[in-house]
Amino acid sequence: MLILETIGVFAFAISGAFLAVRRDFDLVGIVVLAIVTAIGGGVLRDVIIGDTPPAAFTEWPYFAAPIAAAFVTFLFHPAVERQMRTVLIFDAFGLGLFCVAGTAKALDYGLGPLPAAALGVTTGVGGGLLRDIVARETPVLVDPNSTLYAIPAVVGALGVAVLWELEVYEPIWGLVIAGWIILVRLVAMWRGWHAPTARHDGERP
Repeated sequence: MLILETIGVFAFAISGAFLAVRRDFDLVGIVVLAIVTAIGGGVLRDVIIGDTPPAAFTEWPYFAAPIAAAFVTFLFHPAVERQMRTVLIFDAFGLGLFCVAGTAKALDYGLGPLPAAALGVTTGVGGGLLRDIVARETPVLVDPNSTLYAIPAVVGALGVAVLWELEVYEPIWGLVIAGWIILVRLVAMWRGWHAPTARHDGERP
């Protein structure tokens, strides 16, 4: 789980750092946004399940990874296309990895399948939500113009919970499900898939 979450932390941190670059933040702002994005969802999860102090403050990789990601982005961002799509690609990796790791940890702490899946989704979307709020962007989670985001996370988290309840869950299944979430998110971005919205009066069904 530490390896899975460290990779997710780095991916989320990159997305936060890239968004900070796009918003013309200075080095301090880039580091802060990278850290907030990387550990926000995990800290919220750990506080809810009672794993305190949160792992982000007791395991050094959780802080080292976002700081490294921030400096890599700060130094080499001109070599990468500076646009929102870059942020969203790394966000997709963080979403998939954190969603799976968050669900598995919640289940390991005794939560039921549905609460654990909900907390897994919270872990996956929490950092990105904080990132967008701090950067004064419309959060991807609630943006009606955003492509599928929470739906693949929910399906993936439920998949982890079902396998756990069937007592067949293994780390390889976690990687497969995380990969599926990432793939669906990226394909949704490519194909322009959106979640359904409520119809207004006068609209055709």
